[in-house]
Amino acid sequence: MAGDRPAGSPAAFIDARALIGCRHRLHLDSTHPEMLAGIPEDAGVRQRRDAAAAHRAEVRDALVSAAPGDWVVIDPDLRAGDRAQATLRACAAGVQRIWGALLPQEPDTGRRGGAEILMHDADRGGYIPIIVVNHKVTDPRRPEPAEFHPTTSDPFRWDPQPNPSRKLRQQPRDQQRLAHVLRMLQRHGLASPALVGGVIGYDRDHVVVHDLAPLLVEYDRRYADRIAVVRGELPTAPSKVLECRQCPWWTRGVQGIGCEGWLTDQRDVSLVAPGSRAEVLRRHGVETIDELAAWTGDAPEDWHYGPFGEAVVTARAWRAGAPLVRRVDSVRVPRADVEVDVDLESFQEHGAYLWGTLLDGVYRPFVTWDPLPTEDEGRSFGEFWNWLTTVRAQARAAGKTFAAYCYSRTAEDKWLYESARRFSGRPGVPTVEQVRTFVDGPQWVDLFQAVSDQFICPNGKGLKKIAPVAGFAWRDPEASGEASMGWYRRAVGYDDPPDLTQRSRLLAYNEDDVRATRVLREWMTTRADAEVPGLDDFGRRSIAS
Repeated sequence: MAGDRPAGSPAAFIDARALIGCRHRLHLDSTHPEMLAGIPEDAGVRQRRDAAAAHRAEVRDALVSAAPGDWVVIDPDLRAGDRAQATLRACAAGVQRIWGALLPQEPDTGRRGGAEILMHDADRGGYIPIIVVNHKVTDPRRPEPAEFHPTTSDPFRWDPQPNPSRKLRQQPRDQQRLAHVLRMLQRHGLASPALVGGVIGYDRDHVVVHDLAPLLVEYDRRYADRIAVVRGELPTAPSKVLECRQCPWWTRGVQGIGCEGWLTDQRDVSLVAPGSRAEVLRRHGVETIDELAAWTGDAPEDWHYGPFGEAVVTARAWRAGAPLVRRVDSVRVPRADVEVDVDLESFQEHGAYLWGTLLDGVYRPFVTWDPLPTEDEGRSFGEFWNWLTTVRAQARAAGKTFAAYCYSRTAEDKWLYESARRFSGRPGVPTVEQVRTFVDGPQWVDLFQAVSDQFICPNGKGLKKIAPVAGFAWRDPEASGEASMGWYRRAVGYDDPPDLTQRSRLLAYNEDDVRATRVLREWMTTRADAEVPGLDDFGRRSIAS
């Protein structure tokens, strides 16, 4: 669907962001920018960009103020060409550290870009690129000598060493950006022969050091592909990926039909096997949902995404309009005499401001409206944990069983542990070991896992996809985790005076989430067996998984 770039048109440039993500979106963005004019920016994208800018400013201020004589800060208000020349002059002068570095655009290769930091390599000469990102790049862990340790350095003093107390988070976009900047430094003879780069993440207390040499072959292949797409030298076509959820082209198209409509008209296989799954299927001649649904026999040898038979059943269910398929003869969820539903609301990595609960039909929120990060978060978390512990103790004293339910425990577990660490010693706050005992025990039930284990879900497994099958509807038509980020900013007054109506909106949204969890649990244990077709209804025995 890509056409050649018209003769005489401006040279095409891309930065490292183009290396990760949808090729077709890159084509549409570059060839039809006028169609995006006037489209409101996605609120979640804007919030993440603003938060990243604030994070970078905090890192810059901390580093520069610690050793002002080591730094040259490139004026961000200069024109791009002037910023690039200022960067080259600073490099020629051998400045130890440069903040806000931008390198000259390359009309022949199409590269453009820079790094938050260029650090002079005192041992080998040249510069090491270091980028600053607003996501986590490592996680804490107990030292395990037999396991691979990432290399990290103090951000104030370059001294890379293996770090046994951290576990690396794989972030391919960061590594691709570092490789991109390295290639641009090499063009000017400014790259350190060490061929390494660094990333300062959300925690800001260390630099993760990446060996870039093994990445360059893949970077060069990927870059050649993406610049060819932008130049109109390679075709692209829609295919469903995770990025589609926030892409303006999903519902908007060059000829009046967006990617969603085009994929639906084509009955494209990526609708039921998104991302790399679709790539594998296409290599085996499977382009449509109908072709996947008709598959019999053995699974492809290069299929590594769980039982292949379930992919076939998913295609058959989509074709039949079935939102769920039972994997099991009888759906089960652990039930108890006393049942509590739990759902939290957090804001990026700043903290969890709301723990919502439902017991005996009564919604109880434990909340702080002080803008995160705030010490008052420890107060609301302590009150939540104290209440939950009291309910558990009362159930035990009465000889009753107890269970607490959430949907997709990853976020709840994360903030239970994080809150216990950050607010240790405050009233009601548990120890990390108390949290571990609870989340690893039978009283903490993840309904997402119960759904995943017992259903195939052609339309996705999110709560807002599954709960409507059980008959639940959210009161707010805009309810979503992404939308709640914008509501929260207005509720606490990050940008303007606090909007109290948004606080009510967040409480209603959270209440609906816990009520949806309860409705789903009750439906799974009463009506799901009768209302949801099973695997045998879609020809399970004709597929070799």
